[in-house]
Amino acid sequence: MKTHCCHRREFLKVAGFSAASIVCGGARAQSAERGRARPNILFCIADDWSWPFASSAGDKVVKTPTFDRVTREGVLFQNAFVTAPSCTPSRGAIVTGQWHWRLEEGGNLWSTLPAKFEVYPDLLEKAGYHVGLTRKGWGPGDFKPGGRTRNPAGPTYQDFNAFLAARPAGAPFCFWFGSNDPHRAYEWESGVKSGMKLEDVKVPAYLPDSEIVRKDLCDYFWEIQRFDREVGEMLQTLTDKGELDNTLVVMTGDNGLPFPRAKSNLYDAGTNVPLALRWPGRIKSGRVVEDFVSLHDLAPTFLEVADLKAPAAMTGRSLLGLLTSDRSGRLDPARQHVLVGKERHAWVRKGGLGYPCRGLRTYDYLYIRNFQPDRWPAGDPAGGAEPYSSTRIYGDIDDGPTKTYLLEHRDDPEVKRLFELAVAKRPAEELYDLHKDPEQLNNVAADPAYARAKEDLAARLMAELKATRDPRVVGNGDAFDSYPYYGGQSGAKQRSKDDKAKARKKKQR
Repeated sequence: MKTHCCHRREFLKVAGFSAASIVCGGARAQSAERGRARPNILFCIADDWSWPFASSAGDKVVKTPTFDRVTREGVLFQNAFVTAPSCTPSRGAIVTGQWHWRLEEGGNLWSTLPAKFEVYPDLLEKAGYHVGLTRKGWGPGDFKPGGRTRNPAGPTYQDFNAFLAARPAGAPFCFWFGSNDPHRAYEWESGVKSGMKLEDVKVPAYLPDSEIVRKDLCDYFWEIQRFDREVGEMLQTLTDKGELDNTLVVMTGDNGLPFPRAKSNLYDAGTNVPLALRWPGRIKSGRVVEDFVSLHDLAPTFLEVADLKAPAAMTGRSLLGLLTSDRSGRLDPARQHVLVGKERHAWVRKGGLGYPCRGLRTYDYLYIRNFQPDRWPAGDPAGGAEPYSSTRIYGDIDDGPTKTYLLEHRDDPEVKRLFELAVAKRPAEELYDLHKDPEQLNNVAADPAYARAKEDLAARLMAELKATRDPRVVGNGDAFDSYPYYGGQSGAKQRSKDDKAKARKKKQR
């Protein structure tokens, strides 16, 4: 696809090398690795970080030297997707290695994750790894109703140094750094005050182009940069301890940017995230992989690098073969597409109803099946309903300057269509031709010229959902609408904690 080729060339230019295509050395690398110490795993996940907002992905404004280093010294995945464009189900899929629709209550935002679903931190801990997290792990939600005694991502530590201080001598570690950046709310004009130029911002086609929106995007970029800087500090700590090169470093995000038609939507702006991994000695540096990968592939990957077998229930596929290859580009013929989906995000529809949808993304098309097209995709125009009533209209869109601008200018000729794309009801089927429409604004599902492609993609999607026993296909899908929502008073307390944590970080800048 043209946009991907452009991103790849830009990456090579920024990183300062050309990635050569050499014969696959995966098997040789695996053989050479046997007998070496099990690697540490440093998993760094940003909150709402979307592709392509990194300098090594081609963005001209945001500066991400740490991510650029990881891509330069490791592998950049251009087609990395979350399973859901929503924090809790996305993170649940990551820790379990399963599609979020298989996780019962865990398929919703502000839910719980039943203890019967094994998670990779527990499995690594049983195998002798020191595990832990700081800040945002699995969630938001309440793990206790699911029968757990701690966050599924591991026990909580104050910071990375405290985690390392508690580490038993000689034990490998697996640490989850869950930044609260770049989740809203933002410090207004923090981006431009740091030196970002509004004229350099490329406003996505699904957003109105105005000074307010450009400033809002710069504030978003500023928080991405803070996440990047903190990861860099952790890498320096490992360098000082002489452990960086035996550490698998992962940098990624949990869903797309918190702007209209992005987060909580199945379009690329909600599901396509940055992903880069570094592991000298195992990963050949400077490679750009175009295969489709899903973040729920990380759990079986972490287990495999630790010489553990993934549980049969895991639907993710280990990335180790892609990581240890010598080649760039498209490597695995079995990775020609990826699945995405969503159930209930926030409590923003009468009766707590969600917006169930599933999608299949290929190199050529994005096909989306909306199971309840009579519902408002961004939430009810009048806000939510009891018992967690909200005055937020279209509440699946995070409040912020861009949302306010969209609402206030909804009748302006240049904004009206963008407003409708963000909030209006959608048909049961959506289809986007990614060669002609890379930002997915023109639904061609009703165009006779695309009838055959739509039929094929719909059949493939339904077959995979049936094979993975998605309740929306095999039965009892309405259960997602009746699961408890833990985003009421407990949610307010958690948001208060998150806001205070972000305030502390702002004082440190």
